[in-house]
Amino acid sequence: MGKPTGFKEYSRELPYKRPVAERVTDYREIYLPFPQDKLKEQAARCMDCGVPTCHAGCPLGNQIPDWNDYIYQDRWYDALAQLLMTNNFPEFTGRLCPAPCEEACVLAINEPAVTIEQIEKEIIEYAFKQGWITPEPPAERSGKSVAVIGSGPAGLACAQQLNRAGHLVDVFERDDRIGGLLRYGIPDFKLEKWVIDRRLDLMEKEGIRFKPGVNVGVDMNADDFGRFDAVVICTGATVPRDLPIPGRDLKGIHYAMDFLTRQNRAVAGDRVNAQGLEPISALDKHAVVIGGGDTGSDCIGTCNRHNARSVTNFELFPKPPQDRPDRQPWPYWPMRLRTSSSHEEGCDRQWGILTKEFIGDGGRVKKLLTVDVEFVTSGQGRTEIREVPDSLREWPADLVLLALGFTGPEPDTVVAHFGLDLDRSGNIKTDTDYMTSAPGVFSAGDSRRGQSLVVWAISEGREAANGVDTYLTGKSNLPTKGGGDLPRI
Repeated sequence: MGKPTGFKEYSRELPYKRPVAERVTDYREIYLPFPQDKLKEQAARCMDCGVPTCHAGCPLGNQIPDWNDYIYQDRWYDALAQLLMTNNFPEFTGRLCPAPCEEACVLAINEPAVTIEQIEKEIIEYAFKQGWITPEPPAERSGKSVAVIGSGPAGLACAQQLNRAGHLVDVFERDDRIGGLLRYGIPDFKLEKWVIDRRLDLMEKEGIRFKPGVNVGVDMNADDFGRFDAVVICTGATVPRDLPIPGRDLKGIHYAMDFLTRQNRAVAGDRVNAQGLEPISALDKHAVVIGGGDTGSDCIGTCNRHNARSVTNFELFPKPPQDRPDRQPWPYWPMRLRTSSSHEEGCDRQWGILTKEFIGDGGRVKKLLTVDVEFVTSGQGRTEIREVPDSLREWPADLVLLALGFTGPEPDTVVAHFGLDLDRSGNIKTDTDYMTSAPGVFSAGDSRRGQSLVVWAISEGREAANGVDTYLTGKSNLPTKGGGDLPRI
């Protein structure tokens, strides 16, 4: 490595965030610029560890020590080339990934991990500023055509890889803009949409054809895709998990994604009313977000920007520890307490709590009832949820957002029209080459593996593209995942 002792000389540093009082007044990204000399120091912390376990922690198999070393040596172009070998969209992962690579970093055994995600983002943004990222259309075409259904990170990655292989690619998206979850599920304060548009402009110039506003399974059916040599379904896991308890039919209770999508449309300048959608506002309301994951965090940040009267977050599970649990040793992904920028902006986080009933007035939700719960291991070794006696509580709630995850792809549109088999979890079933039960029809991303991370979606899109290319030509030179996969325990 360029600085073998760097991890002993420099502490972990990240960019400063804009002050809370400032950033909650807008929807721009929250981080301030990071000086290059500081970034060089952070790259110098990457150890000559012999076995770079970060590779296995990254679903894309990013060659992390290599581009860290290049940054330390001021060899930015070499760092970029190394990064783009495994990652189609570092500008997305550098902003959105929870960085499982950092939890698997060897330095993280007893010190703060290398700032891998930040270095990744800085490499690609520097490359854009230098004009190094330009359209790269294929030198020749294969004569084969592929339809990609869904334009989230899996669909976009798959489309880019197949286009590089020389195939003609059409990407179909039911929303009015391309981007899927990146466009309408991620708040602008985490990913401003010009970042997506910048990449889409490049992809169009490379020859990919985008077709927004086409709802496959409604506007088109499987027969309409007979002109394509292959189809890849990347529609995501879009069926939200519900909370069927008394009072669920009251007004003011919404799925988290409905709330976030409407806000993203408003930020984009759309009139939500004009699209037949009811605006959802947390202004001056007691907002309760049920669910403690990333989607719940995004709802909290959005409620704060709406000037909610209060924001409360319920999580069923007990409060995680600050440090890595003993049963989740390095380099596994640990279930420990994580505090997002949205939590920092203001939120009452409640752990080990179960919502029992919504209470309304005039047809609208006004309160909810909860009980505290604990997780107990039974004599058979099973974990059971038990309600704590005398723990019933009442909470004011003018707006309730359900951020409870997703159960899988919609079974009555694309899945039904192509006659696809589902696995036991309700996801699209595929073989090891990502082909579904329908010949020539493939699937990747959340529609295949269930709800997951943006970095997994990109990885799945790349892997599926390799399978499609092999199906169409008999072999493929498209790269597959360079790293391993750490199992969860």
